Amino acid sequence: MTAETPAQTVQRLFPLLAEGKSAEAAALFADSVSFSIPHPPGIPWVPEVDSADGMRAFFELLQTHVQAKELDLHQVVAEGDDVVLIGHMVSEVKKTGRDIDTAFVLHTTVRDGRITRYHLYEDTYAVAKAYFGD
Repeated sequence: MTAETPAQTVQRLFPLLAEGKSAEAAALFADSVSFSIPHPPGIPWVPEVDSADGMRAFFELLQTHVQAKELDLHQVVAEGDDVVLIGHMVSEVKKTGRDIDTAFVLHTTVRDGRITRYHLYEDTYAVAKAYFGD
């Protein structure tokens, strides 16, 4: 059996999240995780995260506050342990009914078959506007 590539490991994440399987998604992460999502103050679904358990809490918070509507993955760039996903997503903020419509880049690192880095970059203005309004 051939070992899974870092890109394959990372791409297993999205179907699990789409099915609401937070524990299974978190199991893809290492015990220690570098987590970063720049966001406006007051956004309730971005906690402090440094572990697989923290990733599970993040995924559960995300599901509580946001409903994914569209995910278009445009490109996967993999070099060594690093995998960068470039795409576009639309999610509805449940509290307001407004959409977050944003391009995104997700920089991940996979070591020994587990994700050790999850750095998401998206349009923070779109996030703030969908959650807080105009």
